[in-house]
Amino acid sequence: MAFAEVTVSVPGNHLMVELLGQRDELLRLVEAAYPEVRVHVRGNEINVVGPSGHDGAADQVARTFNELVRLLQSGERLEPGSVRRAIDMVRADESPSEILGAEVLRAHGGRVVRPKSSGQKRYVDAIRRNVVTFGIGPAGTGKSWLAVACAVQALNDKQVDRIILTRPAVEAGERLGFLPGDLMAKVDPYLRPLYDALHDMVGLEGAAKLLERGVVEVAPLAFMRGRTLNASFIICDEAQNTTPEQMKMFLTRIGFGSRAVITGDVTQVDVAGGRSGLLGLEPVLDGIEGLTWVRLTSSDVVRHRIVQDIVDAYERASAAAVGTNGPRGAG
Repeated sequence: MAFAEVTVSVPGNHLMVELLGQRDELLRLVEAAYPEVRVHVRGNEINVVGPSGHDGAADQVARTFNELVRLLQSGERLEPGSVRRAIDMVRADESPSEILGAEVLRAHGGRVVRPKSSGQKRYVDAIRRNVVTFGIGPAGTGKSWLAVACAVQALNDKQVDRIILTRPAVEAGERLGFLPGDLMAKVDPYLRPLYDALHDMVGLEGAAKLLERGVVEVAPLAFMRGRTLNASFIICDEAQNTTPEQMKMFLTRIGFGSRAVITGDVTQVDVAGGRSGLLGLEPVLDGIEGLTWVRLTSSDVVRHRIVQDIVDAYERASAAAVGTNGPRGAG
């Protein structure tokens, strides 16, 4: 096996400190991902020795460090999760600096919202290019959060006049009629995740002003019937809990100059009888110009790492159940 030696020069002591992490924590992550490579740090240079050739480990490690330096230069702060994702992207021949460095929105307090995986970048790009985007994936993949970020950016850029956030109010153990308050008070718990995302983007005070002026509307899906929504950015969250009739009703609300994002997790259907308006919909809408589907996976989960492991465990169990049931059904 041929070996190569590659040197990465890091401009500036401050970048070197951030690149390696506290007590070389981030450096250790790269080393653990490539046990066949030896990494030596001398001053502002990182010396990499390992297998060479096409897609050789030495070249991949050097690319990873160069990409991480570019991320630091763009103002991105490195943390273990982003370094792990950068390693996976380099292995997939993707550019972490282009994906993780892409700006979606400058949110409240100057914080920059960026995609944290290649799947999230595809999702954001699809929302910007299409009239209707379906974002399908497990919990923690940023489906709703990034959709709200894109909506606020479109509003800031005057591409739309208002934002409408909606989701079905599916009863999960408690009947709406038994909850205290008027109708909006009863459905408020179902809409809370959308409020939370909005607060992240524009702050509590900014969100209150937008809601008061009617520029942002948060309402249960039932409130959409009979309306035509022009010049609006419309997000339908938790769409796996719509009925087929509700989904058709929602999709036919879209007016001129509007954009719609529909998010859902088909593994968490709570609608009565399992009649989800999302399941089996893709073949029905196939071939419609300006409408696309983006599927996010456990590799796009950006919550605690254990969430990704939990999602993977459920997917394995589901696949095993299908495999077990298949032969029985065939018999």
